Amino acid sequence: MPVKSQQSSVIKLVLLIVLASVMGIGYFLLRDVLTLEALAEQEARLREFQKRNPSLAYLVVFVAYAAITGISLPGATVLTLVVGWFFGLIRGVLLVSFASTTGATIAFLLSRYLFREVVQNHFGERLAKFNEMLERDGPYYLFTLRLIPAVPFFVINVVMGLTPVKTLTFWWVSQLGMFAGTCVYVYAGSSVPSLQILAEEGIGAVFSGTQLARLGTAFVLLGIFPLAVRWIMRYFGKETPAEPVETK
Repeated sequence: MPVKSQQSSVIKLVLLIVLASVMGIGYFLLRDVLTLEALAEQEARLREFQKRNPSLAYLVVFVAYAAITGISLPGATVLTLVVGWFFGLIRGVLLVSFASTTGATIAFLLSRYLFREVVQNHFGERLAKFNEMLERDGPYYLFTLRLIPAVPFFVINVVMGLTPVKTLTFWWVSQLGMFAGTCVYVYAGSSVPSLQILAEEGIGAVFSGTQLARLGTAFVLLGIFPLAVRWIMRYFGKETPAEPVETK
């Protein structure tokens, strides 16, 4: 084996060990931290920190969110609700939208350039399916996966890293596809008057019947939307085989 190839293999192994260690430690530390109960106990401190350091608070949460989604640590859903409560609807949507896509792209790139063999060994069948659907539908397939979370987002991120999809295409399709779901979750969080109430009494105690109906309708529409797009494309005869894409 050439020296450069050996060095590359060693570097990849070290990075894999480091990443696995970070994920293990992160999971152990965050499993009890990123819960509504734990965050509710720090509600006053969180508000005070935001009041004194608004820009720093935004930056810290952005980096934390991107890191959590990038290496699939627990707590992304809870953190999305908290971001909505913490920053409000508009700023919350902007933060979660770009941070989640940043994290997804990090996982995508790690899979493509560092952990290709590991991912291929674990998700070989899924990869074959993804390649088949991408050849048929192009980026629309990724868009559909983002709208209908039938496949865990982490799996989508790492398996897509082994497909011919370009990084820029992965980024903008993910940004667009996850936006609607982001709005729904952040809206839910922004409607919460107190984390303590949400943690103690559940979502039913926070939202009115009308609000719950709106949230339910929004989730239903999220599921129907990609199917409607597919039907429209077929109806107007615009669904043609996707052109091959090159890896970049």
